[in-house]
Parts: sequence; C-alpha cells; structure tokens
Amino acid sequence: MHYAIKALREDGSVIALTLEATDESDASRQAMSQGLTVLTTKPQLALSGLFAKRNTHFPLVLFSQELLALLDAGLNLVEAIETLAEKEQRTETRKLLDQLIKTLYEGQTFSAALQHFPEAFPPLYVSTVRASEKTGGLSEAITRYIAYQSQLDIVRKKLVNASIYPVLLMVVGGLVTLFLMVYVVPKFSHIYEDMGGDLPWMSRMLIEWGKLLEAHGSTMLAVTVGVLTLFIYFFTRVETKRWIGEKLWLVPVIGERMKVYQLARFYRTVGMLLRGGIPITTALDMVSGLLALALRGSLQGAILKVREGSPLSVAMEMNALTTPVSLRMLRVGERTGNMGDMMERIAAFYDDEMARWVDWFTRLFEPILMAVIGLIIGLIVVLMYMPIFELAGSIQ
Repeated sequence: MHYAIKALREDGSVIALTLEATDESDASRQAMSQGLTVLTTKPQLALSGLFAKRNTHFPLVLFSQELLALLDAGLNLVEAIETLAEKEQRTETRKLLDQLIKTLYEGQTFSAALQHFPEAFPPLYVSTVRASEKTGGLSEAITRYIAYQSQLDIVRKKLVNASIYPVLLMVVGGLVTLFLMVYVVPKFSHIYEDMGGDLPWMSRMLIEWGKLLEAHGSTMLAVTVGVLTLFIYFFTRVETKRWIGEKLWLVPVIGERMKVYQLARFYRTVGMLLRGGIPITTALDMVSGLLALALRGSLQGAILKVREGSPLSVAMEMNALTTPVSLRMLRVGERTGNMGDMMERIAAFYDDEMARWVDWFTRLFEPILMAVIGLIIGLIVVLMYMPIFELAGSIQ
C-alpha cells in the first residue's frame, strides 16, 4: 500500500513523498532510513492513486549519463551539475538541480547533498556515491549504476513486450463479446419472441439475457461499475497483493519463475553494491525492500547467519535463496574473493533463463488464448443462429 509522508530534512525544509510499505510504521522506517524526520504518515487510498495526477519523475538515468560525460570531459562535479541545470528546460528538474548546487556550495559531500532529495535519488544511488567518495572513483560508481539500471530496464521491457499481445487479444476479445451480449443479442430477442418454447434451452437463456439487459440496462450498468470499483479497490490493497502473491508462490511453475525473477534483481543489486565497496551485511540490509514479501523473512535469516560468521553461500542456501547453479557460483566467488562480479554473473544467468521461459510461455499461451476467445465468440454466435438453423431444417 502507498503512504503519503510529510517529513523534515536536515536543513529544516519540509518535503512530501509517497512510499510503498506494508504499514505506517514500515513507511516511517523507510523515510527515517533516508535521513528524514517524519512529521505525518497517511495511507493513500487506492482509488485516489488511480485518478491522481502523476508527478513528473526525475530522469535519474539520463542525469547520470550526462553527468558522467561531463566528468569524463574534465569538468569538476559542481561545474558539471551547473551545466546540466543551465540546459535543463523542465522547471521542476531545474529547481532540484539548483538546490543540489546550493547544498554543494555549503560544503556538503555529494552523497550528503543527494540524500536531501529522496524523491529523486533512491538510497541505492546515494550509497553507491558515498562508497565512491572513499576511493575517489565517482565516474566508475555512476557507470556501475547506469549499467545496473539499464539491465533492470531491459528485463522489465522484455516482460512488458511479452505481455502486450496477450493483453491486446483479451481486450479485443472482451470488446467483441461485450458487443454481442449488449447489442446483438437484445436485437435477436425480438426476432425470436414469437417462437416461445420452440427455442433450444441455451438459446432461450441467451435471449432471456437480452431481454433482461434491455429492460434493466441502466441498473445493470450501475451495478457493474460498482462491482468493478470494488474489484479494483480490493486488488490494489497490500493485504490482497500479499495473499495473491502467497498463493502464486504455491503454484509450482509460476512460483519458481517468480522466485527466479526476484533473485535476479536481488543478486544484481547486491553485486553492484559490493563492487562499490559496501560491506556485505549493509548491502543485504539495503536490498531487503526489493524482494517480495515471501522472501524477506528468508533474507533476514540469511543476514543473521552472515553476522554470526557463516559463509554467504551457506547462509543463502539455508534460507532457500539459491538455486544449484547460483550456489556453485557463490562458492566460486568466495574462493576467488570476487563476490561482486560473481553476483552480477548470477543475475545475468537468471535473466537469460527468465527470457527463455517468457519466450516459451508466450509461444504457448498466445494460440491457446486465441482458441479460447474464438470458442467463446463462436458459441455465442451459434446459440443466436441455432433457431434459424432448426427452422430451416423443419421447412425442408
């Protein structure tokens, strides 16, 4: 569920942000972890979230790419950000960059300045920059974050692209079915009124539906809108999402793919943080919010084992956060001391496996979906025309 939070920055200014959390205390903890003092926390209603005007998001990846290019060209950090602010055309983004420059002129480090703007710079970005300040490798840190975000975007685009055609099929099939049931069937009900009991049973049911819709159309429309509203509200609640997620995790094939997707994002994020010089326990704590609720308890158990001195591979295996392949790769990473790179390789392996499964699933699901939609529409048409076929047969 989303929570609207008003919080106080270290410089005394008040900001408003929206966070996704399990409850109000979880939302407050997330805000405080970003260095904010929480003033108020209110749940954001699901319906208001649907119709609310969306804020323009700060283009973090584009900002990072342009900043990296200017730094590589020889500009210092403040000059690079001033250059980006001068060419920026969007008012909100320019104001944020001006405030960032002002904070840097006050003598604060880049990471401390970024922390004042949690709505634009997530904790992972701030932590990556903070770790680079110890080694002087800001360009390398920004490069790692750009590569990390680009990989996540590639995976997300693959999933979205794979779902476009099935969703389009369902929408078109639903609209055709709705047109037949709402417009065509009532028209046929007038034609068959005089045939009475001579109609087949299923055809009579279809015609009765047409009469009912014609007589009480406005009432049924209002009831349908009310049911859809309750349906949307119910399925946007965090409790419902948690319940659906728990049930999907129990389905063998779907649950396994969901776990692979979660682990790919988890390993990639931890690998990026480790390559940036962040300790393993700190990195694991930071990425706990990225995992699904079904895996967060397992991660906390793994963190506890690591703090007790267990190897990372053992801790992850004991808490079911590995697969046979990733477990072996973790052990190799422990022996070579190159755990950050190894985790990113694990994530790449998971991404390839997920891409192959999505391709196989869409190739199988699309023809099945087309067959189901065709059967539904065909059944409605046959039921409407069956009395005419019978009448033609009796005449012969």
